Amino acid sequence: MSTWLFDLGNTGLKFACWREGRLGDVHRIDHEGVRFAPDWTEQLPARFHTAWIASVGPAALAVELIDALTARGRRISMARTQRQFAGMRIAYAQPGRLGVDRFLAMLAARARDRGPWLVVGIGTALTIDLLDADGVHRGGRIAPSPTLMRESLHARAPHLSPAGGTNVIFAADTDSALASGCEGAALALVEQSQQAAVALLGSQPRILLHGGGAATLTPALPDAIMSPSLVLEGLAQWSCVLASTGASRD
Repeated sequence: MSTWLFDLGNTGLKFACWREGRLGDVHRIDHEGVRFAPDWTEQLPARFHTAWIASVGPAALAVELIDALTARGRRISMARTQRQFAGMRIAYAQPGRLGVDRFLAMLAARARDRGPWLVVGIGTALTIDLLDADGVHRGGRIAPSPTLMRESLHARAPHLSPAGGTNVIFAADTDSALASGCEGAALALVEQSQQAAVALLGSQPRILLHGGGAATLTPALPDAIMSPSLVLEGLAQWSCVLASTGASRD
């Protein structure tokens, strides 16, 4: 029987099988924050032994996911942000206020090596978290992602396209001007955060990019490491640590 990992985000569900220390093919089901497609359960694994879930998505969809998985497996566990875990300590005084996706992404970064890391997630929001070489989370930043910036502009000014264009320094058409401005704003925040991290730590952290929108910024960040499924990697680390200690977070 297998172990499956599920990452429920604001616009989609990603999941993969975790077997013998390796992450299998990643599947995705969109929901756009409202509902799953009518036949969504057909894409889930038919049977499994254990499911681990990380959710920052709508509570109603999390319940729907748990109900669907209950009929398919023996054990279902939810990951939660912890103040200290596996050699990592977060900056938030109230751990529950830090999204579990950010927590697991940092946990995955820490598992790769000591760092320091600048963990950048690009989904509905743009999140930036600094993790030093001692596993101490120095804090983070949250802003709209380039996609959300475009969609927000389109909502207020429908004649502005929500997609399209090319990121260039100075654009000669509106779509490219929008792409350049929104992607440029995100890049500037990442680059400014990296500079601030150098001043704080005395060394330059590596950038670790993850999330569905990460590919849009990769060309402008050639030294960044791309890992679209970093949250699932962190969820795998979470499950392995708990399994090794015999603990439970059901």
